[in-house]
Order: sequence, then C-alpha cells, then structure tokens
Amino acid sequence: MPAQQKKFIFCTAGVLSFACALGTAAAVGTQLWVKGTILCKTGALLVNATGRELEKFIGEIQYGLFYGERVRQCGLGGRPLQFSFFPDLLKIIPASIHVSIILFCTVLIVFALVGAGFFMFNAFGSPYETLHGPVGLYLWSFIACSCGCLIMILFSSEVKIHHLSEKIANFKEGSFTFKTHSEQFANSFWVILVCSLVHFLNALLIRFAGFQFPFSKSKDTGTTTGAVDLMY
Repeated sequence: MPAQQKKFIFCTAGVLSFACALGTAAAVGTQLWVKGTILCKTGALLVNATGRELEKFIGEIQYGLFYGERVRQCGLGGRPLQFSFFPDLLKIIPASIHVSIILFCTVLIVFALVGAGFFMFNAFGSPYETLHGPVGLYLWSFIACSCGCLIMILFSSEVKIHHLSEKIANFKEGSFTFKTHSEQFANSFWVILVCSLVHFLNALLIRFAGFQFPFSKSKDTGTTTGAVDLMY
C-alpha cells in the first residue's frame, strides 16, 4: 500500500481513538447510564391502584457511575432527590464491581489516548521496531477494546443481576417499598459500546494498511529456522 494511504489510515485511526477517549471521559462524568421508572409498591397496594391510577405511584430514576437523581411518587406528587454513590450508597451497592468499572473506564481513557498518540506517530514519524510499531498499535487497540467490553459486562451485571435500581430506590426508605417498573441503558452506556467497536475497527485498519497480526509471523519464522537447522 502507498505511504500516503497508510498515513491517511493511521490518521483516521488516531482521530477515532482520541474521540473515544474524550467520549469515554464525558460519559463517566454524566448520570446518563441508566434511565428507568420505579413503582411505589406500598402506596399502590394501600389504595389498590390499577390502570391509570398507577401513574400516580410511578416515579423516575436515572444515574451514572458517581451520582444520580430519582423522583419519588407515592400519590402525593413527585419529590426529587439527588444522591451520590460515594459515600452515600457505598454500603448497599456491590462496591467492588462499581469501583472496578470506574478503574476500567480510566484504563480505557488512558490507552485510547496512548493509541491515538502512537497512531499519529506512525503516520508522521518513523515507527520503532517494537511496541511503537504495528505490534504496539494492535496491543493498544486490543487493551482498549477489552476494557470497553469489561465495562459493559460488569455494569450490566450490576444493574440487572444485583438489581441496582431497586437498591437505590429503596435507600433510606422505611415504610415504603419501591420496585423497578422499567429500566434501560442510556446514552453514556452506548458510548462505551461504540468506543469498543471503534477500537476493534482500528485493529482492522492496521491490518488493512498491510501489517500482519503480530503473532502470525512467529510460526513461519520458527518453521524456517528449524528446517535450516536440520540441513546441518
């Protein structure tokens, strides 16, 4: 492939990696990871609410990795409440999973920036022979893509398996019990998915530029060396 085309491919991959780093950083700081509605089960049972009457007992909830907001509806109008995970909800959430998600988000941002830098270096400079060249580009893209996948898996398990929305909704509620009525992942969660796909696409761009996968050459090299040794 001509050098100009390779330069264009590396520039494109570098810009995409940098955009992913900015997108992930923005996503981490928002509360748009999960949106849903919560039902005041106790209040609805007290008045035996059905049909449209249930709407008076359905509130809203949205949250991210650090803070969120819920609107409490128990038949007397909505009452908004702000909350934060640290330190308010630390005792009721799976703290180890939540902290791991934040750490993987940090690693994703760091390696997306590192990948962007090396893509640009390979486009406009002379790549080194080791981790600064094609091997390094595959490595940074693989680590960033893996971190994105782990973030989605861990956060999905925290929300769905550990019923995070219900735990937040019932935080410091003595006489009322809340149940998740509906919930869906919001924009910030899908940003992580897009970033993971972009880093996977970057790996394909490296291959398209004419570089073999780093470990694909080792077998042929070993076989050739072995054949030469047998001749002596």
